Amino acid sequence: MLTRKPIFPNVLEVNYQLGEIIGCNVYVVYDQDEWLMIDIGYVDTVEEIIEMIRQLDFPLANCKNLIATHADVDHIQGLAQAKSMLRTRVAAHTKAAAPLKSGDKLVTFAEIAAQKINMDMPSVEVDDLLKDGDKIKVGNLELEVWETPGHTDSQLAFRLGNLLFSGDNIFRDGGVGAIDAHHGSDLVSFIQSLQRIRASSVEWLLPSHGPIFRKDDQLIDATIERLNRYLHMPDFGTCAQDWPLMDEWEKELAEGKFPEAS
Repeated sequence: MLTRKPIFPNVLEVNYQLGEIIGCNVYVVYDQDEWLMIDIGYVDTVEEIIEMIRQLDFPLANCKNLIATHADVDHIQGLAQAKSMLRTRVAAHTKAAAPLKSGDKLVTFAEIAAQKINMDMPSVEVDDLLKDGDKIKVGNLELEVWETPGHTDSQLAFRLGNLLFSGDNIFRDGGVGAIDAHHGSDLVSFIQSLQRIRASSVEWLLPSHGPIFRKDDQLIDATIERLNRYLHMPDFGTCAQDWPLMDEWEKELAEGKFPEAS
């Protein structure tokens, strides 16, 4: 048997447990004999993860849920296999249910032709549809569901006391989950989600990629400021609200203003 290495009481994370990066962050939340997982990662690491959990002396039959923070392939490609192996339930946002059921490669980023990315996306049925304010119980613990759209329209976060399993909302370097209109990204919603995290009494952020870190209001403020700038720039295409430079140029053209030669 393996020795459990919790990062917080009742919380394990697979990469920390193994001491190496094997994919996105996969969290195991447990109490008494019950446990659940938040995200699962790629299909090729599912067996390794479940074998590790077995060796950590978690009863495989007592897995209450496999929870998806959102419907991106790097978080959920292994859901179907894990569900079959553990004979448990899958929980996700309502807007993640359809692409998961159909195995939609485009919505899940499993296929990006321009970058020659083409991965399998096994379909999986979502058993429990989650919405803001729902409570997920495991033993005597209770996770509160937060809807935090922006990166995708199905992005969820989960609060456990002073901890927030924060998905792809923000990382320790101030980066955020990919912004792409085809992916359901929305800058205004992203900013609102970050403002919610900023205003909360949460002390620790447990993201879906990279190291866990203490909530830093200055870091969040700087990220919000950057996303606010993107609202008025072409960097992320139709995710922007407007492009003031075009209004300025239109005025310059109307006034007959040409570039000033040096």
